[in-house]
Amino acid sequence: MQSIYSPGDSLLHRLHPLTKLAATALIVAAAYLLPGLLSPLALFLVVLLLAYIGGIMGSFLRPVLLGLLPIVVSLFVIQGILFPPPGATPLQLGPITLTREGLALAFLISTRLLTFTSAILLLLRTTHPADLVFALTERGMPRSIGYILLVTLQIAPDMISRATAIMEAQRSRGLETQGGLRPVRALVPLVGPLVVGALVDVEERAMAIESRAYTAPGPKTSLRELVDTTSQRITRWLMLLGIVALIAVRLIGFFR
Repeated sequence: MQSIYSPGDSLLHRLHPLTKLAATALIVAAAYLLPGLLSPLALFLVVLLLAYIGGIMGSFLRPVLLGLLPIVVSLFVIQGILFPPPGATPLQLGPITLTREGLALAFLISTRLLTFTSAILLLLRTTHPADLVFALTERGMPRSIGYILLVTLQIAPDMISRATAIMEAQRSRGLETQGGLRPVRALVPLVGPLVVGALVDVEERAMAIESRAYTAPGPKTSLRELVDTTSQRITRWLMLLGIVALIAVRLIGFFR
């Protein structure tokens, strides 16, 4: 199985998966609940600092920025030009008329999406999927749901790896995939093997699950051992209380 996990021995990698999950939830909640245009941007800088501590800055920042760039551009076009709020302050940029409030809203949505995506990616980059699922099942999550979560976390890297292998095999047999409409035509011979391979993989995983008595009742043993400390458990509770506090003060109207 492939995953987007980046192996490492940093402080962030050694934290318990639930501690990192609670921190991710707190960052995401704060990005959407704290007031001010710059709050999500400040939280994104915190995520970047954590990525630097985890030693994954190089493999972390590029996919986040490239993945969100089309969405951010479309948000600024839609909010700033096409759908300005009523009574907005116009900003003339050559032949284009923008609005101050529309650009502010686009900036807020973009930074929130940036913080949300980067926090989730940081969690997945520094936490092995099996460790995360094991930690959740230890806390009572059903094993069937844990397996679905594990497959979900690994399906995209698996499909990308399989598609790359199929494309390289087709190129070695003389299929041209570059220039003009060739990449589009190359999709036709790619889809068939990709779908068939995915179906075969599902069958193999089902057989592996049955051979290991995954669905049998009773307690299970695992080769994985997660290190948890009292300080981490206290920190997790404090972060969860922080989320509840943010929701409470937002509901009572303290943040405007």
